[in-house]
Amino acid sequence: MKYTIAYDIGTTGVKTCLFRIDSAIELIESAQMGYPLYVLPNGGVEQDADEWWHAMCETTKALFQNGCVRPEEIEGISFCSQMQGLVLIDESGMALRRPMSYMDQRAKAEIKAGMAHGIQIAGANISKLAKSLVLTGAVSSSVKDPVWKYKWVENHEPAVYKRIHKWLDVKEYLIGRCTGKYVMTEDSAFATFLYDTRKGKRGWSESLCKMLKVNRRHLPEIVKSTTLVGGLTVKAAKELGLAKGTPVFGGGGDASLIGIGAGCTTPGETHIYSGTSGWVSTVVDKQRVDTQAMIAAIIGAQEDRFNYFAEMETAGKCLEWVKDHLALDEIGIYLEKKHVAETQEKIYTSLYDYLTETVGKVPPGSNGVIFTPWLHGNRCPFEDPNAAGMFFNIRLDTGKRDLIRAVLEGVCYHLRWMLESQDRKVKTSDAIRFVGGGALSDVTCQMLADMTGRTIETVENPQNVGSVGAAAVTGVGLGIISQLEDVRQFIPIQKTYHPNTDTKVIYDHQYQVFKTLYQSNKKHFKALNTQ
Repeated sequence: MKYTIAYDIGTTGVKTCLFRIDSAIELIESAQMGYPLYVLPNGGVEQDADEWWHAMCETTKALFQNGCVRPEEIEGISFCSQMQGLVLIDESGMALRRPMSYMDQRAKAEIKAGMAHGIQIAGANISKLAKSLVLTGAVSSSVKDPVWKYKWVENHEPAVYKRIHKWLDVKEYLIGRCTGKYVMTEDSAFATFLYDTRKGKRGWSESLCKMLKVNRRHLPEIVKSTTLVGGLTVKAAKELGLAKGTPVFGGGGDASLIGIGAGCTTPGETHIYSGTSGWVSTVVDKQRVDTQAMIAAIIGAQEDRFNYFAEMETAGKCLEWVKDHLALDEIGIYLEKKHVAETQEKIYTSLYDYLTETVGKVPPGSNGVIFTPWLHGNRCPFEDPNAAGMFFNIRLDTGKRDLIRAVLEGVCYHLRWMLESQDRKVKTSDAIRFVGGGALSDVTCQMLADMTGRTIETVENPQNVGSVGAAAVTGVGLGIISQLEDVRQFIPIQKTYHPNTDTKVIYDHQYQVFKTLYQSNKKHFKALNTQ
């Protein structure tokens, strides 16, 4: 029996989980704390590295308040984190500027100069596209990819660029702050699209660094997710409230570890995630890429396994937008029923339940209203930072609850679109594990089953599966779990949702319209949103 801590470093907050690993991965305690997302008018999206660390320290200390486990009993810590951030550090390990989020889309000029000149296929220079596909199995063709953020800093903040010691991702910065060692796990390295994935040649690609003019000295050592990077330094241990020397493992990005925490570890198993962002991911044993639909088989935490991965930028974030901007009177009604001593966090958690229960009374199809969930552009199956959300087909008898349900349906329509895009290249599973905060709602789970025609399965605490994946990585690193593929036996199904064929007919009709809305409005999005 071992006690471990897993840090789930999300877009808007950290969730810190204490697990006991024995015959199962059991959650003992958890604590969470939010931090801001700084959205700038020029397309920038940033966070504050010190705010990440402060949230880690405060939530770690909170785990031990009831005294059931002592800090010195913790035998390992690891991370599940948002990916494709850009954290530039100096030689002391401190961030040179606020980290740029995966959502940042300032580097339009940089990607155009670096990838889109000359003869093109799928928006990329054909020779650079071919080289990237051969070496990495993917291509950096999104303005939000970290290499273009790196180039943006070089072009716009030369004084910062000159002081760069290492280029890290989010969890790698926190690992460095814990251990004083600067590394990248294989999945984070792959997400830079500078990582040669060919067998026998895995590592940073000198050829791609030269092609994209990246300083190779800025790139850190690459390690596996289960690698013991080092122990907590005296300073880090004191700030976290843990024992000096506590082992710190590499961990993984959310795209890698959420699937493992969902129990999807063997080829052909598909999971759908709905948190701030959303995705469809299928485990495969060979690299595949669909440049037209912007889907690639990305490196994960497992040896010789890849995740065929399709992402949308805003999923649960759309419901947050509803809460903040569309459901104000419902919030007022709801708050009147709650005791003022309850925390804001509890109110919000229950409020989402209230909203989904309310829209459950609206008929499938939202009385003809369709919502496009592209509130911060989109990646797959089309890449367009100018794409935006809209309500389509509003009439005099349209009510607010129709609009709120349409938001949930719009997210699910897009998830179905990505699932069907994957089916063109791989066989997705008939039964799909659904995880993330969206999977807490029975209404959303049934909606997804009806819309896709697939059986939807959920697990216990689906909002914590990233942390479960991080705990599994630590378990393998400590030798408690033999291999990550064995994790599925620790993660039983809690609920199963079967599709309703009558409801699917309604959704099928509107889904066909949903898929046309982007092409019909592409030029209008560009006209309104191009700076």
